[in-house]
Amino acid sequence: MKNSISIVIAFVLIACQNGSETLATLYGLPKKLKEVSGIVYAEKDDLFWTLEDKGNANKIYGLNAKNGAIEKTVTIENAINTDWEDITKDAVGNLYIGDFGNNDNVRKDLCIYKIDKESLNQKNAIAAYRISFSYPEQNEFPPKKTKLFFDVEGFFEYKNYFYLFTKNRSKGFDGTAFVYKIPNKAGLHQAVLMGEFKTCDNYNHCAITSATISPDASKVVLLTHDKIVLFEGFEGDDFLKGKQSQLKLNHFSQKEAICFKNNETLIIADEKTNKVGGNVYEVNLSTLKSVP
Repeated sequence: MKNSISIVIAFVLIACQNGSETLATLYGLPKKLKEVSGIVYAEKDDLFWTLEDKGNANKIYGLNAKNGAIEKTVTIENAINTDWEDITKDAVGNLYIGDFGNNDNVRKDLCIYKIDKESLNQKNAIAAYRISFSYPEQNEFPPKKTKLFFDVEGFFEYKNYFYLFTKNRSKGFDGTAFVYKIPNKAGLHQAVLMGEFKTCDNYNHCAITSATISPDASKVVLLTHDKIVLFEGFEGDDFLKGKQSQLKLNHFSQKEAICFKNNETLIIADEKTNKVGGNVYEVNLSTLKSVP
C-alpha cells in the first residue's frame, strides 16, 4: 500500500508502539525492504518469503527465519509488479503472488502468479502460470466513492482455490469487506462472491491488509494495523459461518503482512513509517485478548 499515514496517526503509532506488551519483535527487516506487503513461511527451508508492493522490483525474497537476513532473491522474469500485495503458498510449497492492489478501483488486469517450488533455488524464475480475474459486481471503473470495495491486500490458497478478502476504500467507511473465491487454474476467471462481513467503522483500525489460514485449516486470520480478525469453528471453506472475533495486538503500525508459522503462532511484518516499524514480529494466538 502506498498511501501515507497522517501526522495524527503517526503520534498514535509511536504511543502504541512504546506501550506494546503483546508482540515480540524478532528482528528488523533488511534496509532494502522498505515496503513489505506480504509474508509466508516455508517450513522445509525455514524461510519467510516476502515481497514489496507497487513501484518495487518484480522480486521475491527468502529471509532466514532465525535472523531475518536475505538468503535468497528470485526475480520473476515474466511478471510485472503492478501492485503486489500478498504472497501465499499451497499444500506442496508452490508460492503465489497476488498482483491485485487496486487503491483507486480502476484496474482491469488483476492477477495471481504461480511460482513453482523448484524455481525458488534460482536467481531468475518464470511464473508457471497466471490466474487473471475480475469482479462481476464491479460495473464502473472507478465506482462511486461510496462503493470502492474492489481493492485486495490479503489472500490465501486452500484446496486449489484462492480466497480474497477485500480492503474497503469507500467514503464513509463502515468496515464492510467481501470474500471472493477464484480457482487455482491458469486463465481468466470471474471471482465468485462468497459473502460479506464487517470489521469496525474506523478505517485506520479496521481496513484489512493481509490474510492467512492455519496449517490445519481450522482458523482464518485477517490483519489490520492494530488487531486481527479471527474466524474459527467453520466447516470447509464456509469461513463466514464460523465464529468471528477481533483480537487486540496492543500495537499500532502500518502492518501489511501476516502468516502462520504453526497452528498457534503468527508472524507479522510492518512497513517503516515515521521511524516506527520495519520489523518482523511473533505472537501466539492464545495470548491475544478480544476487543470489547
